[in-house]
Amino acid sequence: MFLSAPNDLDRVETHSSPLLELTYNWDAEEYTGGRNFGHLAFRVDNIYQLCENLQKAGITINRPPRDGHMAFVKSPDGISVELLQRGDALEQAEPWLSMENIGSW
Repeated sequence: MFLSAPNDLDRVETHSSPLLELTYNWDAEEYTGGRNFGHLAFRVDNIYQLCENLQKAGITINRPPRDGHMAFVKSPDGISVELLQRGDALEQAEPWLSMENIGSW
């Protein structure tokens, strides 16, 4: 489910308004740490550039965007944050293609 502010409904269709995705984990897995409620997901204009900027700022990319579409990082308090490429996935590229997952996401 995606949420936005009521005054932004017309902007939602053009994806120019921030949206918040709410998820629910239906499985019986016991969650610990930052996975207790699922995660937040944000659509980004260029997932490779954003991940590069985050790395330069000292943020670990827990699940690199190997597919040109999706990556995961964690907030300072351990909450998983999903990053999704706006539109079609970018062409797979290094160094992302060869990067391994780090920790949990």
